[in-house]
Amino acid sequence: MSRVEICSLAYEGKFNELKEKIDLKPSLATKLDENERMPLHWAASGGHTEIVKFLLDVGVPVDTKDDTQWTPLMIAASAGRDVIVSMLIGHGADVNSTNEGGQTCLHYAASRNRYEIAEVLLQSGAHVNVQDKTSAGTPLHRAVCRGHSKMVKLLLKQNANCDIQDAEGNTALHMACEEERAEIAVTLVENGAKPVKKSPVELANKGLARQLIHMTDG
Repeated sequence: MSRVEICSLAYEGKFNELKEKIDLKPSLATKLDENERMPLHWAASGGHTEIVKFLLDVGVPVDTKDDTQWTPLMIAASAGRDVIVSMLIGHGADVNSTNEGGQTCLHYAASRNRYEIAEVLLQSGAHVNVQDKTSAGTPLHRAVCRGHSKMVKLLLKQNANCDIQDAEGNTALHMACEEERAEIAVTLVENGAKPVKKSPVELANKGLARQLIHMTDG
């Protein structure tokens, strides 16, 4: 049984075959493929709860990282695998682990609009204001840019800082105005967002600009 084959069994959800192989040769449970991913990464990606549980029960490290520093929890959060996210956290997965770009699980949950997963991550201690290495963006920046208004409200409720600037000097409000996300821009202003450096009003369409000016002028 090659390392690629055991990872394929995990991704395809072939539990009985995978269990049989690992029972005969336990070292297969931690075999790395060419991307340094273990079967646990692939089971999390495929959403196969039974396989994830089995691998954790036989002692596979919950926070093992692949060649780009992705953990199984990051993969599960990005793919929207709610049950597996909770299972991995229950086995001690680090919700604030970062990949090579400095992104966390919450960055991916925010950008992909995985609302329930974001709730679980935040309840489990995820840092809401973490900035990545590539753009210095926060989960709030990502949610705003993608237009996920419900996610934005969740992050703000968990004390997301509206005024953190990314590498280009953009706050969440700047992004909302650039993308003409009127509802989100209003939500940010209602939660204390302040113009910094380049004015969000300069970036907004005229109708949105008038609305924001009226709000900030009281």
